[in-house]
Amino acid sequence: MEFHIRKNWIDFDIKKDLNIKEQCNLLNISRSCIYHKSKPKIKPIVDLGQEILKVYNDIPFYGHIRAHKELLEKGIICSLKEVRKIREKLGIRTLIPQKQSNYKGNKHKKYPYLLKNLVITHSNQVWVSDITYIKLRQGMIYKVAIMDIFSRKILGYKISNSLNKKFCIDLLQECIDKYGVPKYFNTDQGSQFTSDEFIKVLKSYSINISMDGAGRALDNIFIERYWKSYKYESVFLHNYFNMFDAKLKTRKYVEFYNQKRFHSSLNYKTPDEIYFSNLPKLANTNKDELPLKNMS
Repeated sequence: MEFHIRKNWIDFDIKKDLNIKEQCNLLNISRSCIYHKSKPKIKPIVDLGQEILKVYNDIPFYGHIRAHKELLEKGIICSLKEVRKIREKLGIRTLIPQKQSNYKGNKHKKYPYLLKNLVITHSNQVWVSDITYIKLRQGMIYKVAIMDIFSRKILGYKISNSLNKKFCIDLLQECIDKYGVPKYFNTDQGSQFTSDEFIKVLKSYSINISMDGAGRALDNIFIERYWKSYKYESVFLHNYFNMFDAKLKTRKYVEFYNQKRFHSSLNYKTPDEIYFSNLPKLANTNKDELPLKNMS
């Protein structure tokens, strides 16, 4: 019997016209085995867990949605579900800001709040400004900022070691020179913003002056929210040492905030993207065509 099988094998081997079907029948296997080629397992190009940790170390205030967006920006293909599960497994927790507020009244003239029912449709329609304190390891300093409401872009800021009105007035003039004239300008009732010198600049450009109600921080909620982000994503995180350190790290943060930080309220776009793509036609014209300062 053994000899017979070996003889058959030899006979079949001699035939040169043996097709695939006959060969498979002889070996008692399916033809699909002949045509199927197993795909080699491709190892991941990157360790997703390590990349998520890198994002967290660089930007610890990002939640899983913004972390996912950041990974996609780096060219790392992954799903939102994967990012969330890995963050939970690694025990990563987003830094969550806590609400703080401070308000002091003064005897200057107050203006009504004009933004309550206002529909904001484009950049440079409404600017807002506010001052916050920055606690250093060597004392305390103050920061004033101006924000465009529609895009959340920080148009400018200044840091000072005193609460004088000059650094607020200088910032206002610099922003107008650089970005044009807004229709509305909203602040709280702080003495710097209600001072005659500050109001004079606003009136010289025929800007509508709006002010928060007494003790109503929510009237200026957008810049209040920026202060939370700024402090918890930069000031408290880096523990500013002195004025020089504060200016250096603040400049880096504002650049990041305007150019790279994803905003959920902006459909995860950056303030710069929204601001420059939604300017009114007047803002895109030559500076000589902007409304001239009223000298009367």
